[in-house]
Amino acid sequence: MTEPTLQPAAGAKPHLAIIGGTGPLGSGLARRLLLAGYGVVIGSRTAAKAEAATAAVAAGIGPGRLHGADNLAAARQGDIVFITVPWASQAAILEEIKPALAGKLVVDTTVPLVPPKVARVQLPKEHSAALAARVRLGPQVRVVSAFHNVAAQKLAGGGPIDCDVLVFGDDPKDRQIVVELATAMGLEAVHAGPLANSVAAEALTSVLIGINRNYKADGAGIRITGIARP
Repeated sequence: MTEPTLQPAAGAKPHLAIIGGTGPLGSGLARRLLLAGYGVVIGSRTAAKAEAATAAVAAGIGPGRLHGADNLAAARQGDIVFITVPWASQAAILEEIKPALAGKLVVDTTVPLVPPKVARVQLPKEHSAALAARVRLGPQVRVVSAFHNVAAQKLAGGGPIDCDVLVFGDDPKDRQIVVELATAMGLEAVHAGPLANSVAAEALTSVLIGINRNYKADGAGIRITGIARP
């Protein structure tokens, strides 16, 4: 396993931006990261909407190092930037914040769901949302994808989550950073190979949506068996 590289400087945790942090997945990730002691900025289309969301995210925790900003300002403030927006919005929002992302690690959580048939796998021409993000952002931005198969409502709670997070990226050191962030949030994460493999987890989200409907499940997830656990 590669050496942990989560800290940008000795003794300092990275500041994290959650673009789309007012939505269910973004706010759940923000809450978990705040609980883990990270500074978090929630990004939204307007700073007022982002600031309004911070009270709900910090409920029962205290605001700590949490604030809101518009998407571009949030991306500028983040050492690591999470993209937690719907597929229909991904391209426009990435173009908006691209000037703030050079040299940074971007964690893309986008799943290419196409309503109304969200339980049917419908992949984009780029083969996956993560590959589309990498093409749009260019080589100056490091892209990792993760958190596709974790139910947002489970992230919003404080308890353990019975599923694995699959982490995809071409650089194992960047994947390790995201694995450590997931671990800090109380999740278990698995190195799942290069960014091209993200297509598997993105497609699996539609499968899990169908399983949830058929079995009336509250956020079905996945577990990888047969591997050593910490």
